[in-house]
Amino acid sequence: MTTLPDPVASAPTEVGPVSLADIGAALRAGFADFRAAPLWGLFFASVYVVGGFFLIWVGAGPFTWTLAMSLGFPLVAPFLAVGLYEVSRRLERGAPLDAAGILGVVWHERTRQIPWAGAVILIYFLFWTFVSHMLFALFMGPAALLGPPDTLAAYLSGRGLAMVVVQIGFGGACAFLLFGLTAISLPMLLEREVDFVTAMRISLGLVRANVGVMLVWAAIIAVATFVAMMPWFLGLFVVLPVLGHASWHLYRRAVPAG
Repeated sequence: MTTLPDPVASAPTEVGPVSLADIGAALRAGFADFRAAPLWGLFFASVYVVGGFFLIWVGAGPFTWTLAMSLGFPLVAPFLAVGLYEVSRRLERGAPLDAAGILGVVWHERTRQIPWAGAVILIYFLFWTFVSHMLFALFMGPAALLGPPDTLAAYLSGRGLAMVVVQIGFGGACAFLLFGLTAISLPMLLEREVDFVTAMRISLGLVRANVGVMLVWAAIIAVATFVAMMPWFLGLFVVLPVLGHASWHLYRRAVPAG
């Protein structure tokens, strides 16, 4: 088994800029990585697919709660993508894609900073679902906490439409902020010895400096993931590996190898 170099012991001094051409190149490289290591892509994507079916099976009572949780599920996706980043890093360096090496690196990450970033993502997700429930109750009445209406007519009413607009606006703002915090922070934590606060600060700075381009990248992720979830989450078997590998390559374009 080939051992990869130890993590770079410092945060990057310069990041960005990134362009739409970089996004296109990252997507092409992500697809190439998926083709080069399809079994690894399918393996890690299966976590998301199984998680999606678990949400449907457990649900949260009525359909609307299940839908809210299912749409919120991709918010935790960046943390689970560490394995895909490692596959891309090994392909980049010409290292073997052996199970012991890849899973060993992912397992080793539990002692570093990525679990702390995962905790931030989890807390963020819990906050998002809590406020989502509160918005339901605010617009649809306290009884919605016990069981929000599942009829289409309820959401086409004045209060229902207002609730949908606010939910979309609030959810979009929350998702983009989390995207900003994790856009390059998780690949950085895999590659470099840097604390998760610094990595998230650098990631947010990159998004702020390239807000137009990163909005396009966020939209690509959101739309592709949503479409992939439609056929019983099965599209995630392809979309998530490609996006995960592409995220590594976009990070590499924003932060050259140390």
